[in-house]
Amino acid sequence: MNSGYDDCIEECLRCALACESCASACLQEQDTQMMANCIKLDRDCADMCKLAAMLMARQSPLAKEFCALCAKACKACGDECGKHDDDHCQNCAKACHACAQACEAMAA
Repeated sequence: MNSGYDDCIEECLRCALACESCASACLQEQDTQMMANCIKLDRDCADMCKLAAMLMARQSPLAKEFCALCAKACKACGDECGKHDDDHCQNCAKACHACAQACEAMAA
């Protein structure tokens, strides 16, 4: 891997895992309808983070541009998860916001 990308790749993978865990936990909640937006954003964010990590790993010329878009997804997901008190949502929100910062720095 390119050392310039390593930190961002790690943040993206950490965020993807947090989002996958959050979505799964949200599906176990009593009122899944109330968590629908959280689940949708978790899934989008996880997929985008995984793709961003892959693009950076292969040093794609699209990596920086995609990281800017990934940061938007991470912010949206982090903001939504931050509205919920569950530990899985709060952990996901932290991972998303950290990833958004890393992706923004990468895209700059």
